[in-house]
Amino acid sequence: MSERIARYGSLCIAVLTAALAVPGAASAAGGHYVIDGGTPQEQAQVRAALDASRYEWSLVPAQITITIRRGYGSCGVPGQIFLDANLLDAGHFSWGVVQHEYAHQVDFFLLDDAGRALLAAALGGRSWWQTSQRLPHGELTSERFASTLAWAYWPTPDNVMRPSSPGDEAGSPSPEAFRALLSRRGYRGAAPSIEWSCRRRRKFPPRSAPCGSSSHSEEVADHAVA
Repeated sequence: MSERIARYGSLCIAVLTAALAVPGAASAAGGHYVIDGGTPQEQAQVRAALDASRYEWSLVPAQITITIRRGYGSCGVPGQIFLDANLLDAGHFSWGVVQHEYAHQVDFFLLDDAGRALLAAALGGRSWWQTSQRLPHGELTSERFASTLAWAYWPTPDNVMRPSSPGDEAGSPSPEAFRALLSRRGYRGAAPSIEWSCRRRRKFPPRSAPCGSSSHSEEVADHAVA
């Protein structure tokens, strides 16, 4: 009997160790946020998305307001995230997008210029912020950062941020290398950037989408049908 108990205890420890070693197999802190709008089911998808990630969202010092409206393009400004209810209705296929948008808050509140420069060397892209040239989404290093963080801390087949090639937004560096890079950086510092992560810069009008249509929403639709 004692031998069987010992074997069972060893097995439990092994399973626990493996779970902690694999991002996505356990949850990290869900962050400081409030949700405005959406059905109870849609709000539950937001919470589940953030809980699924191994990233410590509570490192973001601000309380983030997550606004859900039908027909929105997903985007974020410092302290605010906007999500399409149609996107959340896709269930767990929307989780990668939710994590991507919260990752912009990590950028806004925790990264300084030195940290962005270090990350840009690994992530690629032509510019961290949008320019007058209206660069494509995947050529913005801020978007590559957000997609890579979402993928690195929830690397599962259901994550729509999963890269299909090294040139994709989350294609390089690898999840392991990215997590190691973040672990070497301090998370204290910068004031929020004044830049938006949305494709269009304009004031947020009540009851109106703050961004254009989201490429990530389209990716979720494609993924859900496939």
